[in-house]
Amino acid sequence: MTVETPAPDSPLPLVAADLIRDEARRAPDKPGVYRMYGEDGTCLYVGKARSIKKRILQYAQGRFHTQRIGLMVSLTRSMELVVTASETEALLLESNFIKKLKPRFNVVLRDDKSFAELMIRKDHRAPQVRKHRGAHTTPGDYFGPFASTWAVNRTLNTLQKAFLLRSCSDSVYETRTRPCMLHQIKRCSAPCTGLISLEDYGDLVEEASQFLKGKSRAVISRLSTEMTTAAEAMDFEQAARVRDRIRALSAISMENSVSADSVAEADVFALFSEGGQACVQVFFYRAGQNWGGRAYFPRVDKSDTDPEILAAFLGQFYEDKPIPRLILSNVRPHELELLEEAFSMKAERRVEIARPLRGDKLALVDHAHTNAREALGRKMAESSAQGKILTEVCEAFGLEGTPERIEVYDNAHIQGTNAVGGMIVAGPEGFQKSQYRKFNIRGEDLTPGDDYGMMREVMRRRFSRLVKDEEEGTEEVVRPDLLLIDGGAGQLAEVQAVLADLGLDDILAVGVAKGPDRDAGMERFFVPGKPPFMLPLKSPALYYIQRLRDEAHRFANGAHRTRRSMDIKKNPLDEIEGVGPGRKKALLHAFGSAKGVSRAGVADLEKVEGINRALAERIYGFFRPETRR
Repeated sequence: MTVETPAPDSPLPLVAADLIRDEARRAPDKPGVYRMYGEDGTCLYVGKARSIKKRILQYAQGRFHTQRIGLMVSLTRSMELVVTASETEALLLESNFIKKLKPRFNVVLRDDKSFAELMIRKDHRAPQVRKHRGAHTTPGDYFGPFASTWAVNRTLNTLQKAFLLRSCSDSVYETRTRPCMLHQIKRCSAPCTGLISLEDYGDLVEEASQFLKGKSRAVISRLSTEMTTAAEAMDFEQAARVRDRIRALSAISMENSVSADSVAEADVFALFSEGGQACVQVFFYRAGQNWGGRAYFPRVDKSDTDPEILAAFLGQFYEDKPIPRLILSNVRPHELELLEEAFSMKAERRVEIARPLRGDKLALVDHAHTNAREALGRKMAESSAQGKILTEVCEAFGLEGTPERIEVYDNAHIQGTNAVGGMIVAGPEGFQKSQYRKFNIRGEDLTPGDDYGMMREVMRRRFSRLVKDEEEGTEEVVRPDLLLIDGGAGQLAEVQAVLADLGLDDILAVGVAKGPDRDAGMERFFVPGKPPFMLPLKSPALYYIQRLRDEAHRFANGAHRTRRSMDIKKNPLDEIEGVGPGRKKALLHAFGSAKGVSRAGVADLEKVEGINRALAERIYGFFRPETRR
């Protein structure tokens, strides 16, 4: 988003005026990006301009189009300028900075995350199909994005049913001696055991790639011909297998509620704004199929226009995502031509941004717009209810203001083993899952099962880091307004002691003790300086705190299960010096398991590739401590 040409308003404060005039004198008359910082060092605004000098001169006049821009400039205490080769590069850099710094006065995309993709690997003789997130570091064909885990799982299941591609890991593939269960239920052609030749399997892989590239009708046509040929040859079993594959492909092609036959590859955006809030609904269409969608709620201001909001949103959205050839929207973005040029430069091919006026493409945009309107309505209703609940929480615990950040803590372990502490974060907009943290309890002086000691370690690690970040001036450090601790007076006392040691005793901590027989609704609350109390059974605040506690319990238990699972899978070979991944694989391949390795003699170990006499003796001695000298 860029700043409009100034119009008469209030004059610029003296401190800001001197700063802006000084920057204007030194600013280059070239395209680039400028950042405006406040007194505490936080970024207030990121903007781009064809000429940085002319843009800052506009600010130096001391007159602004809106009061919001005037406030932004009056709070500015320093500026940083970056010159770029063109305005197109400036646009891409601006989006990068906004997404990273989340300035107060910009339109900001919130709750962004990477999307899942499907990958057909090309670095193995029998290519594997699997879900993928992140950078494209493995050679292969990538298809996506899929907006939800459900969407990618549905398509993966379809590929398994229709093309019988393997999804197992390479290590499993190499060690199979007979077909697995997926082959038995007709979801894999079992190339691992030679039930299908690698040439025929390669044909299946090619068909799957063609299907994902949008050539589903051609694939189905070829399969129909194959089914007819098999039936005419009286090979009814083969004809039935091909028929099942055709049904799987046809089912996924018919699941779309809106026809997308005319769209081979496009992302569809629809913006709906009301009451100073906005929702952007996005749907991904690939190969004529709807691969899912998601609603976003960017941070906006009432003075932001729809074209400005959408332009800022698109720039940040595609900062770390692949850009399709076609982007459809219900609003023409601000500086559309510049945006197209920037996306084309980034994608290294032509990218078109269009606002359709008729036909199937308009139907896709209208469908997205309906979803955006309904999603914003639901969010506004939820926000209203959430605000009332937080007000009740404020009154129940005597807070001075409505809590913006609530942190909830819980520990999980089994008789003290694999202990994990979990922290979840909630606020006016619900759970903030990107802020969740887990703490692997590693205190060597802790007695197994010492809940007090575990809570003490979690609190010290969490808030020591907060104090350090505040001292270093790290951006986006936010103190919690309320801590909810799973436990009674004992746990609360440990938390208070840690906060006092760190000089953070102004943060309110509340203990939430489970009721008799752990009955929901019978919780007792421990607040410093007050006797324990209970909330009315029908209190919305009580129900809300129960939800927070259950979410913290779920998160901590999940982290504990993951750690326990990793501990179970730990291989004793990992502890032997000199045995890395390559030698470990060779040993397991030679002896079948770590137990087999433990039974092997030195002479047998020496026969394994990469194992010399000294290492063989070390491995032999590792499993027989009594032989060590």
